Amino acid sequence: MALVGDAYEYYDRRFRDMTVPIADIEVLYDGCRWAEGPVWFNDGGFLVWSDIPNNRMLRWTPDQGVGLFRADSNFANGNTRDFQGRLITCEHGTRRVTRTEPDGTITVLADAYKGRRLNSPNDVVVKSDGTIWFTDPPYGILSDYEGFKAEQEQDGCNVFRLNPASGQLDAVVTDFVKPNGLAFSPDESRLFIADSGFSHDPDDPHHIRVFDVSPDNTLSGGEVFVEVAPGVPDGFRFDTDGNLWSSSQDGLRVFDPAGNPLGRIKTPKMVSNLTFGGPRRNRLFITATDSLLAVFVGVSGAQRP
Repeated sequence: MALVGDAYEYYDRRFRDMTVPIADIEVLYDGCRWAEGPVWFNDGGFLVWSDIPNNRMLRWTPDQGVGLFRADSNFANGNTRDFQGRLITCEHGTRRVTRTEPDGTITVLADAYKGRRLNSPNDVVVKSDGTIWFTDPPYGILSDYEGFKAEQEQDGCNVFRLNPASGQLDAVVTDFVKPNGLAFSPDESRLFIADSGFSHDPDDPHHIRVFDVSPDNTLSGGEVFVEVAPGVPDGFRFDTDGNLWSSSQDGLRVFDPAGNPLGRIKTPKMVSNLTFGGPRRNRLFITATDSLLAVFVGVSGAQRP
């Protein structure tokens, strides 16, 4: 099913070259409760995403449509792949980050920090040096809807860096209210992290901050890059030109590398996350409330592998 009509708002003429106005937004599936964590498998030609409240992960392929990828997913949320092509998943129910090995077995990468359980790992990215970076807000322990209601054991909501070779886990940012989506700039010189605290308190943030990344993976800076409204920034991605494509309550909002707004792709439902996919990475896959949407665009995604 395609959603026809004017799907774009142009704030800057540059955005016209970044879109394909004749390409409609397609509804690939609409049977979720809260869709999240889309990740594209280019070698397999399919997309995997999480349906958190239904405690499952789904798979979409162009020829076969949608099928079950994993039942009893431990309320999986964010997903990515490492540079060996293995699936990395944030699990709310078990409050851990896992890796799916080629034979299908699950390896636990992180489930505690300083002897206490993590809150509920939310979103995750892998840097080209193999380090794994993830956010740890409390969404999965606030109720039984997206995990299991529980007391928070960590002192705050941190952003973590994991060295999977040594198992060393470090809290690299500790001053967020609810850290959420995160992504590296195409050259990995900057790390962008969303704070979605506004979701539960109108006085809390709804912005994306940016940090400089040093050669030894320490972070500096942390100023606000953009405020995202209405709603909050959840997941976001970069294209190869360094433009940031962010989720929001009313669609996708796109910003240039300096943080200037370029335009919006309008969606019928609140967007949680997105990823570039397809053989040329010029197709946006969008998780929007209960649906998986897709639209072809005029740029290519920068994320790897």
